[in-house]
Amino acid sequence: EVQLQASGGGLVQAGGSLRLSCAASGFSIGDYAIGWFRQAPGKEREGVSHIRGGDGATYYADSVRDRFTISSDNAKNTVYLQMNNLKPEDTAVYYCAAIRGSPYLPMIYYDGMDYRGKGTQVTVSS
Repeated sequence: EVQLQASGGGLVQAGGSLRLSCAASGFSIGDYAIGWFRQAPGKEREGVSHIRGGDGATYYADSVRDRFTISSDNAKNTVYLQMNNLKPEDTAVYYCAAIRGSPYLPMIYYDGMDYRGKGTQVTVSS
């Protein structure tokens, strides 16, 4: 059974850090691109950061570049999102999703992913 399990969310003060994990089962992340997406109340879901399993290429949205770092551990079949210097505007439900192959990362979108997991809440207080 294919599953994606996002975890690591929580409540943190502005300037703090969190590390999200996306644990995959039923497929190998090395054959997929994994994306982190987020949706804040009243806003559309947006892509945050993605990583391509085949070559390790990464993508960051402008709003998180230089603050967030995506990485993967193929042995654990898990993708991580290290979030530093968090801001109140980072508050959202964060989702991870997977798409097979080597897509052009800036163009992947949540509804086009092959597998999608449940989200984890990140709340940043000011």
